[in-house]
Amino acid sequence: TRSSPAPCARSAASRPMVSLPGRRNRKVVAQRTPGELDAMAVAGALVARALQAVRDAAAPGVSTQQLDEVAEAVIRDGRGTPSFLGYHGYPASICSSVNDRVVHGIPSSDEILAFGDLVSIDCGAIVDGWHGDSAVTFGIGDLIPVDEALSAATRESMEAGIAAMVPGNRLTDVSHAIELGTRAAEQRHGRRFGIVEGYGGHGIGREMHMEPFLANEGAPGRGPVLAAGSVLAIEPMLTLGTVKTRVLDDEWTVVTTDGSRAAHWEHTVAATDDGPRILTLPD
Repeated sequence: TRSSPAPCARSAASRPMVSLPGRRNRKVVAQRTPGELDAMAVAGALVARALQAVRDAAAPGVSTQQLDEVAEAVIRDGRGTPSFLGYHGYPASICSSVNDRVVHGIPSSDEILAFGDLVSIDCGAIVDGWHGDSAVTFGIGDLIPVDEALSAATRESMEAGIAAMVPGNRLTDVSHAIELGTRAAEQRHGRRFGIVEGYGGHGIGREMHMEPFLANEGAPGRGPVLAAGSVLAIEPMLTLGTVKTRVLDDEWTVVTTDGSRAAHWEHTVAATDDGPRILTLPD
């Protein structure tokens, strides 16, 4: 795991979970007003448009640098600013993680997509000071069934975490829901998936990465409380093999240690009295 902040998924090593001393001193995940949630949804919708444009542009022969240019153009045309570009020195507007890259892959003109590649794109945008953050995984051409299952399982795990974003739940209720979602996906798809160690979701608002760190597994009933208006970026990362990772010499790209493929899905989500509200959906 990284010792410095990363632009996309956060590392548990550098982002410790908020402690909870006791019931008399409960902490609450930072709350946003309804108007602030609407403002975050504007940024989130711009991220959704950028991700869709990237997905539409992704094809054999296209470089990940070209995908980065597509995303940045959409964000700037929407009067937003890329969240990732320049964040602690990160050099691009998206994270493009192909095949065994888990997160934080740097787009490059030398990285050319090919049939069968499994591509995860993470993207963030700032509009009027509010952040949106989301990620998708997709294939270039037809994927083999096991890669399709990996991406589907990761998305299903995210959706399980989203369903737990209700007032009164605790932070690790969301973590536990993601873990249970992964295990349920294993039953549906008939294979085991690795939950990547040390990386997970985070608080988000006027800053892209805020406390608390959201693990993608763990016991329920712990950590700060979710209240109406609490917002988290929920982002499971699963692999077809190991849960272990290493960081490449570029000091950003996180890869699986056994070369197995990985998938990454993310939405920014608010807990509301009417249920979970996904803030990174298209207009």
